[in-house]
Amino acid sequence: MTFVLGRRALLAAAAAFAMAGSASAGGHQVLDSIHFLIPGGAGGGWDGTARGTGEALTGAGLVGNASYENMSGGGGGKAIGYLIENADSNHGTLMVNSTPIVIRSLTGVFPHNFRDLTLVSGTIGDYAALVVNKDSPINSMADLLAAYDADASATAIGGGSVPGGMDHLVAAMVMEAAGKDALNVKYIPYDAGGKAMAALLSGEIKALSTGFSEAVALADAGEVKIIGVTADERVDAYGDAPTMKEQGIDTTFVNWRGFFAAPGLPEDKLTMYQDAIEKMYATPEWEAVRARNGWVNIHNSGDDFKAFLEGQEKVIGDLMKKLGFL
Repeated sequence: MTFVLGRRALLAAAAAFAMAGSASAGGHQVLDSIHFLIPGGAGGGWDGTARGTGEALTGAGLVGNASYENMSGGGGGKAIGYLIENADSNHGTLMVNSTPIVIRSLTGVFPHNFRDLTLVSGTIGDYAALVVNKDSPINSMADLLAAYDADASATAIGGGSVPGGMDHLVAAMVMEAAGKDALNVKYIPYDAGGKAMAALLSGEIKALSTGFSEAVALADAGEVKIIGVTADERVDAYGDAPTMKEQGIDTTFVNWRGFFAAPGLPEDKLTMYQDAIEKMYATPEWEAVRARNGWVNIHNSGDDFKAFLEGQEKVIGDLMKKLGFL
């Protein structure tokens, strides 16, 4: 099963990135500061995306300084609610989010959706990966599937998102493509990064579903083995990680991540944010961050971002119905 979001997102990226390259590259400082609101805990994909973007923007001189605030809760809903309820005092804030803002509004985890916010820019794509403890006897997807066949209830897969959220969706998608019943997969949710890793190290879960950039950081630290990545081909950021496809599991997936602002953000402020992000793509500081994380450039601003998100809503909704999550 090939998840069409991956291909559509990559095609959109190619077109959008070509346009982004034509922007005037005045290296002067555009904004004094940006405060990044991160809807999950430290060490997660949102955290890495916000901090990596801030690093590139400040390093390239496009923003004077960047600050960061982690606000976990409600599957991301706490941060969204905060931004909406305190809109007038948060014109200097950008909130990072990704595919879960679509998933969680579809499932009713929280009452808001992307239409309740100011859409700033889609920014990157991150493949998904399954990893196991470095000391695990599991060394491949074949080993994980054999363990699952032997005892499904003892082969739990964890993730840093709520049940029915993106990490769960990816795990279910991979298992379904491998010929298993996705609804039988035992999924245990954690609040991003550290807690999920602790569960993997303690043996509470047998595998962890996570973003590829997070998996690379954990593998580089010697804590995990990456047993499958949802890319079409191996990714340079960690060339030892095999794809699902090369292991006979025909599925691909890329999770976009981007930035949102408070509703009612003044147009001139929105334009400044969008210009800074657009100029960022042409800088060596951004390329260093992107390459280090194995991200794909997916850039779409304003109306293009809205059209992209509406497309996501349909594709993901159809897939979730098929997998029994809706």
